[in-house]
Amino acid sequence: MTAPRPVDPVAPFTGLSAVVTGGGSGIGLATARMLAARGASVVCVDLDPSAVDGPLTGLWGDISDDGIAEVVAAAAERLGGIDVLVNHAGLLARGSFEANGLDEWRRVFEVNVLGTVRVSRAAMPWLRESARAGRNPAIVNTCSITALVGMPGGAVYGSSKGALYSLTLSMAADLLGEGVRVNCVAPGPVDTPWVRRELAAAPDPEAALKAVHARQPNGRLITADEVAEAICHLSGPLSAATTGTAHVIDGGLRGLRVPQPIQAVDTLTP
Repeated sequence: MTAPRPVDPVAPFTGLSAVVTGGGSGIGLATARMLAARGASVVCVDLDPSAVDGPLTGLWGDISDDGIAEVVAAAAERLGGIDVLVNHAGLLARGSFEANGLDEWRRVFEVNVLGTVRVSRAAMPWLRESARAGRNPAIVNTCSITALVGMPGGAVYGSSKGALYSLTLSMAADLLGEGVRVNCVAPGPVDTPWVRRELAAAPDPEAALKAVHARQPNGRLITADEVAEAICHLSGPLSAATTGTAHVIDGGLRGLRVPQPIQAVDTLTP
């Protein structure tokens, strides 16, 4: 292994290229913009890349289809390589282990687990090239607090993210000797368009929002930028010694037991 190269702490991604799946909105778009602001050239792959704007590049891609390998290759060609891969694209599902049919289980695992495998495999030639050039490549997978904490109605989604957490550890072990780092983030409930739609679809959206706040020790939803910051930290060259970890961003949900949350802040209100 070579020693880490000098890094500009203000723009640590200068000269590096990144691919972000699910980069068309929410956490993925926030991450892509943050990477670009810190010097990276970034391609966002999404089913709807219409919100992706300069200096980012948007490409349409479906990670549940084997054709995603061609999209990754196209991204690498535009970028001149891949140094950072953020596997953020995923599906949400609700219901107990009995409530959802097996077709729903397969649909969610096809995206959340196998989709990550497809994209990561497709990116490996460029990540290995990055390692050989001493650019300290990294993969960051978006996991979830539901992989680590049992929650009612979270069987399908939580178990897919649990598999993704285990996959992250195995990938990190497999690639350690090649100089490719692999980590994941495990967010709690995040204020994203996805969560907004879920709350809006509830029988009583206001009560659903209050319930989410009440469950959070810090009294509010996590912001997309807070998760993006963790992803950038794990994927950056200043974290050259970090691999095989799960960075939890959950407002204390997993580890804290407090009498009651602090006063809730309605992060869904502009």
